Amino acid sequence: MNTNIKQDQGLAFNPVIGLSVEDVQKASREAIRQSLMQPAIMLEQTAKLWRDFYYIAMNQSKLAPSSRDRRFADESFRQNPLYASLLKTWLAWEQRMLEWVDALDMTEIERERTRFIVQLYVDSLAPTNFLLGNPSALRKAYESGGSSLLNGFKQFVEDVQENGGMPSQVDKRAFTVGGNLATTEGSVVFRIPVLELIQYQPVTKMVKSRPVFIVPPQINKYYLYDLSEHNSFVRYLLNEGFQVFIVSWRNPTAEHRDWGIASYVEALDQAIDVCLEISGQDAVNTVGACAGGITLSAALGYFQGKGTLKRVKSMTLMVNVLESEEDDSVLGLFASKGTIESARSQSDLMGVMDGRETSKVFNWMRPNDLIWNYHVSNYLHGEKPPVFDVLYWNNDTTRLPAKLHSDFLDIFSINPFSKPGSLTINGVPIDLSSVDCDVLITGGTTDHITPWQACYRSTRLFGGKVTYLLSTAGHIQSLLNPPTSSKRSYFLNEDVSVTADEWVQGAKEHSGSWWPFWSDWLTQHANGEVEATDKFGSHKYKPIAIAPGEYVFE
Repeated sequence: MNTNIKQDQGLAFNPVIGLSVEDVQKASREAIRQSLMQPAIMLEQTAKLWRDFYYIAMNQSKLAPSSRDRRFADESFRQNPLYASLLKTWLAWEQRMLEWVDALDMTEIERERTRFIVQLYVDSLAPTNFLLGNPSALRKAYESGGSSLLNGFKQFVEDVQENGGMPSQVDKRAFTVGGNLATTEGSVVFRIPVLELIQYQPVTKMVKSRPVFIVPPQINKYYLYDLSEHNSFVRYLLNEGFQVFIVSWRNPTAEHRDWGIASYVEALDQAIDVCLEISGQDAVNTVGACAGGITLSAALGYFQGKGTLKRVKSMTLMVNVLESEEDDSVLGLFASKGTIESARSQSDLMGVMDGRETSKVFNWMRPNDLIWNYHVSNYLHGEKPPVFDVLYWNNDTTRLPAKLHSDFLDIFSINPFSKPGSLTINGVPIDLSSVDCDVLITGGTTDHITPWQACYRSTRLFGGKVTYLLSTAGHIQSLLNPPTSSKRSYFLNEDVSVTADEWVQGAKEHSGSWWPFWSDWLTQHANGEVEATDKFGSHKYKPIAIAPGEYVFE
């Protein structure tokens, strides 16, 4: 068994569903109600907490933070008696609060909701989030003569005015799309209201015959696949001799509220035809990640129903969940029927689901890393936000049209992909079990958005040969894994007929990036090589604009 693969899935809310103030209040009220109904549990934990305080005062407490908890890395928390006692007091309180939740007589889903809210509350009161409880912040203030605090206040005011009150995660002034991001040479060769299709310039004399056709998620912009030169998917594929086409979705406004899953599938249908006409090939190798993988899977089911699936030779699904269960993070802790309908009503009222709200939900899934970390560095330390291309992309948010948002909510709550025929697109019933092309599915061991076990579940949906690959990283970092700098590894097991836990037990670890394995897998579906051309488009589809196109700036 591979003991370095995390076995626990954890629970988290789905960003497309969201987390409302009402959700938090309801969970909090339930915790208070249970506490009043079961006072003996609270009294027991209170007594234990006072005992912990006694041991701390007597310097006999063995409490210590996790070695992976970077909040308490400052040596003062070990060497200074005052800070050591402060930290242990907080740790004791955290421990007793969580034990209280675990002891309450409630359903498992209620317990997980309560535990999530309690953990948010406890983490918000960590000593490092306050100036007097943060020795490194006090040290910086002293050494800088107070200028660090002044800089932090200026950054706070700026975030209130320009970032919705959330601490900035990245210095946005350091990046420009088309300047130092998304710089691979290419051209827009097809444009319709829903998407632009970008063709990239080959860099090898011979190229694989069948093109790679990439479908990014609608929740973010396409250039995740073409960030900086050192971690660009597109550049890697080009250097490996592939022809590459990528979809750039339009950032919709309220006037596009009626664009649903059918609109996006129809757009992919047209874009694949364009890709084949330009390349002169019979089929493409498709790639989809996250929400883009949901759309691509629906499209392949649609093509199969229409009899045009032969245009697709293979599909790669990255960190993508197609079948949800109540006990994993796809539906999430707060994905009740009422919450789902509330999210649907909100986007229907606005015409779109605002990507900034989606981003906030992602951040609250990992508040210590994505909120409090920047609260401390930006405001208490007075430091400028970091220069990090992934975070810039993550903060370059998009919107979802109301109809597509509603369709995604149905997919998450109804599970149509596991119920052949329950989803129809333009009258065509979708049955993924009849999609018989080869499929490669990836997951990330520490993915908190699409847990790898939930990604693995998709292996049982398709009718062709399915390969599952598990990368040792989170949601985005498991994807951006260039071979030149990879210190990670990945796991493979050919037997996908077993459960996720059984698959892990039999998986073999491979050092380094998984991209070379993927390149070899794509090559098996490439149908040989042809001579590369230095021209964009074709006689029928002429170049419209240089990459990264126009839609990416909307």
